[in-house]
Amino acid sequence: MKKGKVTIMIIVLIVLVGLIFPTWTPRIKGDNSISTLEQVEINGTGHEVMIRGVDKRNPIVIFVHGGPGCSEIPYVRKYQDLLEKNYTIVHYDQRGSGKSYHFFEDYSNLTTDVLVDDLLALTDYVTAKFGQQKVLLIGHSFGTYIGMKAAAKAPDKFAAYIGIGQVADTVTSELDSLQYVIEQAKLADNTKEVERLESLREPIEKGEETTPRSIIRKYGGAARLIDDNMDYYKGFLFQPEYNLLDVVRYLRGISVTQKMLLAEEASNNIIDVVKTLDIPCYFVMGKYDYMTSVNAAKQYFDVLHAPVKEFVLFEQSAHYPQFEEKALFAEWLNKTWKQLAH
Repeated sequence: MKKGKVTIMIIVLIVLVGLIFPTWTPRIKGDNSISTLEQVEINGTGHEVMIRGVDKRNPIVIFVHGGPGCSEIPYVRKYQDLLEKNYTIVHYDQRGSGKSYHFFEDYSNLTTDVLVDDLLALTDYVTAKFGQQKVLLIGHSFGTYIGMKAAAKAPDKFAAYIGIGQVADTVTSELDSLQYVIEQAKLADNTKEVERLESLREPIEKGEETTPRSIIRKYGGAARLIDDNMDYYKGFLFQPEYNLLDVVRYLRGISVTQKMLLAEEASNNIIDVVKTLDIPCYFVMGKYDYMTSVNAAKQYFDVLHAPVKEFVLFEQSAHYPQFEEKALFAEWLNKTWKQLAH
């Protein structure tokens, strides 16, 4: 057999193995620890749920990922080791996202209300599983839109709500982002980029466009202390939670669901949808976040009604303070939980 054919066969074999390779999440040592990755049927469809913690008697934290469609299961384990010591951490791929995307399922009628109901059902599942009454709900980025609506709809299920990279008024946030990248492009003496960005001002003001995420990322408005894109690539290739077929599902899920969910968010501004929360509420922002601007989040925070509320600013990070400053975030969360528990 010729060398070229052998090489092709080897490549094909590697791809096939990668597509069907079993997935798992590494074990945590301890008699009462938990480390599971499995499909759980929620509201009639399979959801991928990862649960990790040193002691499953610890308080439950549910993280709601952003995107839409951008599961954090492929890489998040590297950033939550400190949290796993004191909490039972639940991550899940939302309906139509990542490992919860099913090729022959119809997502044409997917809405944030459906995702909210899925989150509430997941909350019931984990509280029953661990014999607890409430969970700590944490949303990130677009996940804060889902989290806010869930917390407002069923406050009795949650001890508190934490919004990291909190969404707020879309146009205000996008104009903040636009102004930031224009200023950075001017400092870089990139005249053509400035002109291109200025041309977006009017459509952004009308709610028809958004500031290009690639440009925000380029100028440090997405992440400063981590490389979140590289985290995904390494997670997809080297971590056991996802195989190659899951990567295909991840990409397909984004292409099918992201545009319509973002359109719904833009036309149903969260500041009008949720004006009151009946549980303690915390907005956690990175100082340099221009994916969801600090200014817009603070404006929302100021008018939001809640029995307890706190606006927390992490000085060194952008859109991922829970990852970029993970030790400080874990310290803050521990302190906050102690206050809630008392």
